[in-house]
Parts: sequence; C-alpha cells; structure tokens
Amino acid sequence: MSKKPEIKACREVARSRLFRVEELELKFSNGVERTYERLGSFGSGHQAVMVVPLLDNNRFLMIREYASGTEDYQLTLPKGLVEPGESLEEGGDRELKEEVGFGAKEWHYLSEFTLSPNYMKNQIHVMVARDLYEERLEGDEPEPLEVVEWSFDRLLELNEREDFSEARALAALFLVREKLQSGWLEVAND
Repeated sequence: MSKKPEIKACREVARSRLFRVEELELKFSNGVERTYERLGSFGSGHQAVMVVPLLDNNRFLMIREYASGTEDYQLTLPKGLVEPGESLEEGGDRELKEEVGFGAKEWHYLSEFTLSPNYMKNQIHVMVARDLYEERLEGDEPEPLEVVEWSFDRLLELNEREDFSEARALAALFLVREKLQSGWLEVAND
C-alpha cells in the first residue's frame, strides 16, 4: 500500500459557480482499476485559511453567520480564501478584519485540515492570531456578522450547542487549547 495508484485520467464531469466535480480513473498497484469522484473548488490555485483569534490564554472570538449547508446561523471561526499574492498571515489578517473587526500583530501556524479527504480536494490552513487590535475592512458578507467571545474552559459546552457544528473549528479550538496548556504559545493576559 505504499505505492500510490496511477491516475489514468482526470476529467471534469460537472460544475457550478463555486465547485467542480472531477472523475478520476485509478489503477492500483495490484492491478485493480476504479473510478472515483471528488469535489473541488474553482479556487484550486488559492489556499484557504481559518483563524483562531486569541484575546488571552483562555478567551477567543468567533462569528455567527448564515450557513446555507445547515440552513441556519452557525457559530464558527473566521475563514476564507487567501488572495493571489497574499501570504497565509496576510490572508488571515484580511479575513479577521473583514469578519471580526480586528487585525493581529502576531501570527502562528497551527495545522492544515481536510474536510473529507476521500471526496474533497480542498484543505484549510489554521492560523492562531494574537495581539489583536481594532480595525475593520469591508468584506463580501451579505449581512453584518455577530462577533461572539468564548472561552477554552467552555469547549464542551460549545460542542453541545445546536448552532455550532463545524468539525474543523472544533478541532482547531481543541488543538489551540492543548498547545496553550503545554506552553507552546504564551499570550499576555489583558
């Protein structure tokens, strides 16, 4: 299983304004051939970033925005595509200013997540933002986003809320909490 399957063909079979469906014809090292489908976005050359904005060692900011997938308002972390020419930090800072109304003076890379690697091509880079300052940029959201302060000692309560269901955000928050507790990142209490 150490040898990756040979990709015999890759073709687009459907597309929408935001997504495309690709069909992959694969040949495995044991000779078995299969056709797989995967979902990708048109921003395939772009990276995506999710930000954990820290207020101190225990408090962070989230946003509440409408999620068309669940057809309801959801709590989540600020995120979006990194524009061409932007670094992860610059893209994260722009998204943070657009969605939360804060910028950050200090950035730390946390991890890269996939949502469903068997069926989706996309990844998201998780960044930790600290030393926040107020600054708002105009974003592309259709309505103002609600900013919500939360604390790491209430993560289990957050997980039980009906308006919080994004696994990537939950994983990022648990990782940041563990890293903070292990001394990976010291944040000055304000």
